[in-house]
Amino acid sequence: MEQWPPPDGRSSLLTGRGYDRLDHPIGLPMARFALNDECRLPEQTMSDTPHPGLDNRISGEPATAPGVVVLGGAHGTLALARALGGKGVRVHLVSNDTPLPGWSRRADGISQWSGPDSGGAVDFLFNLAATHDLYGALLVPGGDAEVRFVSQAAGALCRAFEVALPPWERLKWACEKPLLYRRAEELGLAFPKTYRFASLEEAMAADIRFPVVLKPNMGGGDNRFSRAKVVRADDRGAFASAYRDAVGQIGLDNVVVQQLIPGGGESQFSYAALWWQGRPVAEFTARRTRQYPVDFGYTSTYVEVVEVPQVTAAARRLLDSIGHHGLVEVEFKRDARDGAFKLLDVNPRPWSWFGLAAAAGVDLGALLWRSANGLPAAPAQARAGTAWMYMARDLVSAATLIRRGTLKPGAYLRSFGAVRAWATFAGDDPMPGLIDLPLTGWRVLTRRILR
Repeated sequence: MEQWPPPDGRSSLLTGRGYDRLDHPIGLPMARFALNDECRLPEQTMSDTPHPGLDNRISGEPATAPGVVVLGGAHGTLALARALGGKGVRVHLVSNDTPLPGWSRRADGISQWSGPDSGGAVDFLFNLAATHDLYGALLVPGGDAEVRFVSQAAGALCRAFEVALPPWERLKWACEKPLLYRRAEELGLAFPKTYRFASLEEAMAADIRFPVVLKPNMGGGDNRFSRAKVVRADDRGAFASAYRDAVGQIGLDNVVVQQLIPGGGESQFSYAALWWQGRPVAEFTARRTRQYPVDFGYTSTYVEVVEVPQVTAAARRLLDSIGHHGLVEVEFKRDARDGAFKLLDVNPRPWSWFGLAAAAGVDLGALLWRSANGLPAAPAQARAGTAWMYMARDLVSAATLIRRGTLKPGAYLRSFGAVRAWATFAGDDPMPGLIDLPLTGWRVLTRRILR
């Protein structure tokens, strides 16, 4: 596992403002073709000799990319590595967080870096391409912070990699919640009532209908509020305390306040898909039947394929408005009070239950690879009822629901019959499943208890 910055203090690979010079020391080749509309082929290439991994645009014959580089992520990244590595695709993982995906035998290489928000992030990836023969590799962000970084730096990164994300000027309308809800309003899509405050004083005096939830503007932050993802406030006193605390951690403009939609995971639905250059390649919908914790899920624990045409229609409308490109999960919650599916969040990356896709017959990882290499993608239909489980946490969620009387023990046991994919366990790749429980315990100890 390599470290960044390198111990010998190597200097930056790029010298041009905004990383737009083409004459840096290592003679970085241009990626095979631009998947992001910020990428533009230069008037002259860096070298007259094409790199073996680059596309021959004159002959029109596609070349297979040298592999996939995945930045960050946990269970979704593990599922993507298994989907591609099992088909012989070279998968290189880069992380500054959980080592879980790196225990997979499907990972061809592992690198550690200072993270997407470090000053040398772009330089690190160019150095990675040079030292590991990864020019032209498909670059996939596995976490929220990595999504923002890759999208914002796409104009530079596409000189070495294929970037399957829209530029930030478009993608921010899906990733930043205030912009997401503004776009939803413009498109006529339902979303929870959201409060906007210009100051802390205005928030304290506002006429708010409780209960409400507080959320970060976008995931990926390394602070207590961002890691919690959702904080509930049932009255003004709880709201004042929670809001002041959240603002103190991430700033006024980054805290979103919404009315709480009743219901747990059984009311949450997702649209999962691969889009390519503004059009859906494959898609299906699923229900987040159980989650942990059960009221405000930090993560899904039991997800099953269901057909919800309203969710598909709403997600298509949103993604079409930004010309989406790449993997995506769009989250909705059904409001039993009016029956509307209300937009919650968008994740343009592999999500925690990404492994359900292949198990249900819609292998989004394989389709991503084929699309990136100009190969035809056959239509696929997800098998309704197919389920994914994160067993260690689902046991806790199920026990809570059984104690509340909302889940029968027999129904819980029968749900195992539908499981075709697990969060960490795989018979041909056992180590992540073995290491997950002690690793989770260590993270809880060091991140939540000791801090």
